[in-house]
Amino acid sequence: MKLPAKIIEKLVMESGLIEPDDFASALADAKSLSRPVEDVLVAKGLIPDDYLGQLIAEGLNCKYINLESMEIPDHVLRLIPERVARHKQAIAFDLNPSYGLKIAMDDPTDLEFVRNMEKKVGVRATAYLATKKGLQFGYESYTKDLESAIHSIEEKYDALVGGRSDSSGHADESRIVSILDLVMDYAYQNNASDVHIEPREENIVIRYRIDGILHDVAFLPRDYLAPMVTRIKILSRLRTDEHLAAQDGKFQETIDSQRIDVRVSILPIVDGEKVVMRLLAEKGKTFDMSDLGLDAEGMKILRRHSHKSFGMILSTGPTGSGKTTSLYAILRELNSRDVNIATIEDPIEYAMEGANQIQVNQKTGLTFASGLRSIVRQDPDIVMVGEIRDPETASIAINAAMTGHLVLSTLHTNDAATTLPRFREMGVEPFLVSSTINLIVAQRLVRKICPRCIMSVVMPLDELRELISEKSIKQFFYADGNENKTEINLFRGKGCDSCNHSGYHGRVGIFELLEMDESIRHLVMDNANSKAIQQKAIENGMVTMFEDGIKKVIKGMTTIDEVLRVTAEV
Repeated sequence: MKLPAKIIEKLVMESGLIEPDDFASALADAKSLSRPVEDVLVAKGLIPDDYLGQLIAEGLNCKYINLESMEIPDHVLRLIPERVARHKQAIAFDLNPSYGLKIAMDDPTDLEFVRNMEKKVGVRATAYLATKKGLQFGYESYTKDLESAIHSIEEKYDALVGGRSDSSGHADESRIVSILDLVMDYAYQNNASDVHIEPREENIVIRYRIDGILHDVAFLPRDYLAPMVTRIKILSRLRTDEHLAAQDGKFQETIDSQRIDVRVSILPIVDGEKVVMRLLAEKGKTFDMSDLGLDAEGMKILRRHSHKSFGMILSTGPTGSGKTTSLYAILRELNSRDVNIATIEDPIEYAMEGANQIQVNQKTGLTFASGLRSIVRQDPDIVMVGEIRDPETASIAINAAMTGHLVLSTLHTNDAATTLPRFREMGVEPFLVSSTINLIVAQRLVRKICPRCIMSVVMPLDELRELISEKSIKQFFYADGNENKTEINLFRGKGCDSCNHSGYHGRVGIFELLEMDESIRHLVMDNANSKAIQQKAIENGMVTMFEDGIKKVIKGMTTIDEVLRVTAEV
């Protein structure tokens, strides 16, 4: 339970440290940034973090702990795995047979978590309040440097076997197993979507893709490559004696009691075999449409079309833009016992109870087209096709949408308007396209400003003009009618331990939603190009991805640099 802003106001006002006007200003900023007012009070320097923590603990009638200068024993710290600690905002900091376990928490009233820890450890647990800043110091106690952790493993095995390599010149098997487990564990803890193991002439580089950006995280000796690749091939049930051909496979990994599906791609390059492993969401992961990042109007449009009983909704964008996640958010809202949902995917990225999910299998001839052809004979209400890749799949999907099914699918196009001519290129008749497609959702993912270290910055308009057009500046930044201003207020992340000093944490979608109305249908029937369709959709009120991104910039959700990184200004 969090204290309401009114109670926090009463506590800090009684302290005499803050003027009423200052608190009102902080409260307004907190609402505009969607942040707790206590975070804003500390960020503005209106009250010391430690003192505010004591006041809130008093209001909650609990004890307060300052973790900033505390050395936490490692065996105590790791009673709560790092991923759980960050998710629950809880740090185990002391353990003693006489008084039990002490836990620092952002919400010490979460008794369910406290009771679960008592069952796990077998002693009484007491919750203490800690501020977010204090918890950050606790998180730093977890080892974040992958290379240092690998070095510790190497020292352990060196002490056992007296050296890094065995008689064959390769790293011993148990060492490789431990290092690979560590690499996967750190990838999961850091919310990496992909792990790259890249051979170089002198060494191996381990890279994580986090929030869409690749980061070098560790360098390993060159002689680790062969045994590491072999270990991955064994896990993935691939041929260990094949080194000159590409191979694809998958395996499952259990981390912090969570089962992770790992998709593996191995490709021979000049310096050896490169491995890319994608960490897929665990079973039971849920998404709602409200989590996608659509504004109120966009949500209204998406819900209106997703509740139709027939027609097609398409999600478009490049690989890794969140298309499948968006479709599953729609499916989860529509999923009920009175509808039959069937999907065909490659691979199945999310498991959904109640849906009939089919995995494409080229070896048995189960393709998107053949699978979709079978699905429509299974009396489905809603069909999700992982991707429309060829004319045959496009034709079957279009026909399914015409015959009383709601069809969801993805397509690789740059924007919403390009999708319609793309169907024509695949041989689908324009009248079929215009009569079946209800909505096209084009999207990209941008990194969100880290909520822990967000700060206001002033940008001169001359500097902004170097990034976006004068037309866009007038549209978005002269909304108050003041065209004489020379600077604007924006936001960015300062960089902190929570975001690995990048200033960003997590991602949010930017969207454009193209509805198929009469004017767009006429253009499709006339074989109009994507530029004409785009222009008409904008005239009809469509918000482009760039415009949606700038709106999120103004709200403090992301930065202009991020929006320009993933999309072009219209």
